[in-house]
Amino acid sequence: MAGLVIVAHAPLAAALRAVAGHCFAGEHGAIEAVDVPPGWSAEQAEAEVREAVRRAGGDEVLVLADVFGATPCNAAQRVADGQRVRLAVGVNVPMLWRAMCYAGLPLDQRIERALSGGAQGVMPASPQRPQDQTLHLQPHDPSHRHHQQ
Repeated sequence: MAGLVIVAHAPLAAALRAVAGHCFAGEHGAIEAVDVPPGWSAEQAEAEVREAVRRAGGDEVLVLADVFGATPCNAAQRVADGQRVRLAVGVNVPMLWRAMCYAGLPLDQRIERALSGGAQGVMPASPQRPQDQTLHLQPHDPSHRHHQQ
């Protein structure tokens, strides 16, 4: 089974790790989380990501980062080799849960499932107005006689 590391701006990585515990009780302990605070240098972030990947163990490790081009992602890119350690960027809860659901798959398939879950989990969800409904206006006359004055 491939290991899993979340790398993000503090406190997002730890929060996502905790969210994993909602659906995967007991299994979220297998997830390593690296929260990158504002004061860390790129070198310090990279060292922490390397250590998290080492702790994640296994023959393969999937790393999920929050924002492409930011320090957490840059650190993860320097650690990911594209073979044993793979990186997916834009982590969200559906991506994380999908990565957890398919933890037993080979790394290439697992990252595909995680990416599709992340993309499919983003959608408009605002309520729609009722269709073909008759509009019932309330009268302004408190006596309800509906007469004009």
